[in-house]
Amino acid sequence: MSFGDGIRSWLRPIYFFARNTVSLIGVVLTTSSALTMIAFWFYDFFLPGPPHPYVGILIFLILPGIFILGLLLIPVGILLLRHKLRLAGTLPQFYPAIDLGVPEIRRTFEWVGAATVVNLLIIGTASYRGVEYMDTTNFCGQTCHTVMVPEYTAYQNSPHAHVDCVACHIGPGAPWFVRSKLSGLRQVFAVTFHTYSRPIPSPVKYLRPARETCEQCHWPQRFTGDKFIVNTSYKDDEKNTPQTDVLLLKVGGRTWQGSVGIHGRHLTETSRIRYIATDTERQVIPVVYYTDDSGKTTEFVSTDAKPTQAQLDKGEHRVMDCVDCHNRPTHAFDLPDNAVDKQMQLGHISPDLPYIKKKSVEVLKVDYSARDVARTRIVEELDKFYRTNYPDIYQKRRAVVQQSADEVAAIYLRNVFPEMRLTWGTHPNNLGHNDSPGCFRCHDGSHTSSDGQTITNDCSACHEFLATAEEHPKVLTELGLK
Repeated sequence: MSFGDGIRSWLRPIYFFARNTVSLIGVVLTTSSALTMIAFWFYDFFLPGPPHPYVGILIFLILPGIFILGLLLIPVGILLLRHKLRLAGTLPQFYPAIDLGVPEIRRTFEWVGAATVVNLLIIGTASYRGVEYMDTTNFCGQTCHTVMVPEYTAYQNSPHAHVDCVACHIGPGAPWFVRSKLSGLRQVFAVTFHTYSRPIPSPVKYLRPARETCEQCHWPQRFTGDKFIVNTSYKDDEKNTPQTDVLLLKVGGRTWQGSVGIHGRHLTETSRIRYIATDTERQVIPVVYYTDDSGKTTEFVSTDAKPTQAQLDKGEHRVMDCVDCHNRPTHAFDLPDNAVDKQMQLGHISPDLPYIKKKSVEVLKVDYSARDVARTRIVEELDKFYRTNYPDIYQKRRAVVQQSADEVAAIYLRNVFPEMRLTWGTHPNNLGHNDSPGCFRCHDGSHTSSDGQTITNDCSACHEFLATAEEHPKVLTELGLK
């Protein structure tokens, strides 16, 4: 038997059984979804900006699913018809010959062959585009509305707003890519059946080590020198009196002169610091292990926490990395005081309005039933306050009052999400120690070793104050910054 005869013999039953309703439906689904996908791909290519998340789901997920379903129906229809004929005892012993000399039959097989090649190209392209779309910030942040609104809102107002979500949450390499997709499947079920946590837990339990993500851009060992910081806050008096702190933060690594900064002390290429946390948010750290330059490891145990051995055994044993301090580098939520201070420094909330700091914080701390209610009530309360107590200012500077009230409402909407049970201070920020324990989780003066050493809580170890709560810091004038 020649090769051509073998091919004909193999194709005869397929050609015979393929003429059934189920397979024809599969052909229709495959063809129509393929044409629709190709049209959408051209539309997406020329469309400025990313598609709406639900349009993206249609283009990159639903239509490819229909396409593959149609392809699967073709062999399913063949098998069903064969099974039906076998049960009826009418399964032919010999299948009709295929005469490729007949133009109609030849064109049919030519069309099927060409369609098969095109289908393979479409499947490959659809798979690539689908995975590519699922890695976009648009998909991550906007598809699951209720669940991801808080995190996506914080992301848009962060220093990493132009960094793709996958750069930090997945990073390079195939293993974590596969792991993330399996985790994503679990999350799809959680969203579908409303079993997701409220709020989303922090820290993320299975987040990839920061050395494999953060340090693709940031290299702590190369940080040198001190960081000059000027921070202005406002009192809650009528004049909103500004008070400015000026300090040098010793963020550097290790220099050739031998000086060591925060990053150099905490992060090196070796595992310098390990710790045990006994709570899920890593806020209670009763034991710290520190390895010095000579390789000696010292155990520091908190005299305040006094953990039991059972608690230590069940606690999280962790090697310190970037996210232990920078635990909210992107999805950061402010507290009312800080948020108002920031917007007053930027001029979005006018510091010239009497008591604006005090009243803003007051209305932000009210427990509102819903975000829409909060937006309306905040603006109304501030408008009423100035209309009643400062009518002259209200008449002359009504636009400024309105702008400031709108910005205060915007602060609330950026930080409080009742439907996700996320309110002020839900997620502690470990960078610093003003709003939550942060540094003082370890640098509290109570972590002591068996030989009497203590993890320092001396302010000068990390920063040097040049001015503290001064209205007109002299140092800024001397430096020509005022």
